[in-house]
Parts: sequence; C-alpha cells; structure tokens
Amino acid sequence: MCGMKTLVTSVALILGLQAPMAVALGVQDQLRVFANCAGRLSAVMEYQWMVDGPQSEQTETQRDQMLDLVAAIMPVDQGRQVLSWRVTAKSAQWTLLSRATFNDDPGDAAWARRMADRYAGECTALLLNS
Repeated sequence: MCGMKTLVTSVALILGLQAPMAVALGVQDQLRVFANCAGRLSAVMEYQWMVDGPQSEQTETQRDQMLDLVAAIMPVDQGRQVLSWRVTAKSAQWTLLSRATFNDDPGDAAWARRMADRYAGECTALLLNS
C-alpha cells in the first residue's frame, strides 16, 4: 500500500507538467482542488446515470483517480474538511447541471451548462489520461 501511495503522490506532483495550476499550489491547496474535483465528478457521474449511462463509467474512473490523489496527500486529521469540500463542490455542480437541464430560461440554462462543463473539464484536465 505504501508503494501505491508513493506512486500516486508522484503522479500528483507530475500533474504540474499538464496542469500548471496544480504545481503553483501548495499541498493544502492541491488537496482542496482534488477534493473539489472529486465532488464535482461525483455529481457529473450521478447526472450521467440519468442521461448518459455509458459515459458515467469513464467519469467514475476519473472520480476514482481524484479520490486516489486526495488519499495520497491528505493528512490523517483532515478527513472532515476534505469531506466538506467534496460535498460542497458536488452540490454546486449538481445545481449547475440541474439548472442547465430543467431551466425554462434558455440563456440561463446555456450559461449553467457552460459553467458545469468548464468546472468538470478543469478537473479532468488534471488527470494524465483524460
């Protein structure tokens, strides 16, 4: 297990080659980014269960990769904080997806879709195999 944690930590550091934002951040900020992304990707996956089942499998894999990154750098005493970040980000993403899908105002729905896609895209861009 320790070897896997080292590997995942190394991958988290390598992410900077693909996503400069991740390198510019300290470990605590990286933890928050990864936790937020895990929450956002959870919301996307659950949304896809309703509208695009097969796509949810890829999103689930990406979410699991984010969770591995969280686990690799999370201090033992930060579990509650990380869970709070994940839940908040998941709720925000779900709100955007719902607004994009069920809104009667086409302009607002389009804005919500762009924002939901943007946030999810920023998360998947952090992964090496996205």
